[in-house]
Amino acid sequence: MSRKVINSKQLDMIIEQMVKTVEVSKDEIFEIGENSRKEFETLAKELNSVKLEVAQLIHKQDKLEMQVRMARNRLSEVSRQFKKFTEEQIRHAYDHAHELQLELHTTSQLEVQLRNRRNEIERRLVNLEETITKADRLVSQVSVVLNYVTSDLQQVGQMIADASEKREFGFKIMEAQEEERRRLSREIHDGPAQMLANVMMRSDLIDRTFRERGASEALSEIRSLKVMVRSALYEVRRIIYDLRPMALDDLGLIPTLKKYISTTEEYHNGQPSVEFVHMGSESRLSANLEVAVFRLVQESLQNAIKHAQANHIHVKLELKPTLITVIVKDDGVGFDTTEKKEKSFGLLGMRERVELISGELKIQSKPGSGTTVFIHIPLS
Repeated sequence: MSRKVINSKQLDMIIEQMVKTVEVSKDEIFEIGENSRKEFETLAKELNSVKLEVAQLIHKQDKLEMQVRMARNRLSEVSRQFKKFTEEQIRHAYDHAHELQLELHTTSQLEVQLRNRRNEIERRLVNLEETITKADRLVSQVSVVLNYVTSDLQQVGQMIADASEKREFGFKIMEAQEEERRRLSREIHDGPAQMLANVMMRSDLIDRTFRERGASEALSEIRSLKVMVRSALYEVRRIIYDLRPMALDDLGLIPTLKKYISTTEEYHNGQPSVEFVHMGSESRLSANLEVAVFRLVQESLQNAIKHAQANHIHVKLELKPTLITVIVKDDGVGFDTTEKKEKSFGLLGMRERVELISGELKIQSKPGSGTTVFIHIPLS
């Protein structure tokens, strides 16, 4: 008995030290990533500025080369007809040709310097992007360890006696959590974050365009910017809704599905059209079951929209006292159900979700004949 108490105290001390060490490491890695992001943004702006300056210098250099050729022709004419021109005209021809040649040389040197600076910035941006990616990955991995040793391990330990089961169960939970966080992080980074970064750069460009090229071109850039902002707003709303619709807790499964399908059809401008049919009771189910059914319908609908190229999608939900039936049918391109595609995690996730609630998933499809998804969930 005393041996168990001693081991428990020792384990608590070890965990406490691990938490402190991991927290410090996580903060340091996060700071590296944030500093790299700030430097990346600064360099990206500088790169745009340098590229613009290079373009302007090239234009200036072209004009100077033309002026140099004209000055040389003038100088050649003065040299051939020396007696025809005054001393002042001859000196002016020589001085003007020399000044233009010197200015052309200076401009060429500046262009070389700017090109070298541009190449250096591009190399640094590549290195910074790699650093940011590694830092994000390390923070995610450290978060798994930190969550495990601080909260999940202790909570699971109260329910599961065997130590090996505790570790396996805890890590499975955290892997699922971290995978969802990574997915959300990727969606925000690749969608709204990139769009907003572009908005910032485009706003700077509009200001410069207005000053250098006039109001008409600046107005064209503003129209393009509005389209970009509208797309970013749509992506933010979609991500928020995909996380968990608030109406699911307040109104229940059926009203939430109606709203989700209506919103989805609206966002896609009615292409494809989506028809929702509900049969049976509208009584509330358990919270976990409502979430599971909603996610299954959501995944089926999104698969049809993204991959089927359908004109019409039919969604049917029937609630019986002992059974839930979901049917999602589209008139799209279909696919070969016997052929396994790489990285096809959508159907795999649906199968796992259905199995967790003791349900059954069937998919009928063939190329050129659309796809029908059947889901049966017992209410026992």
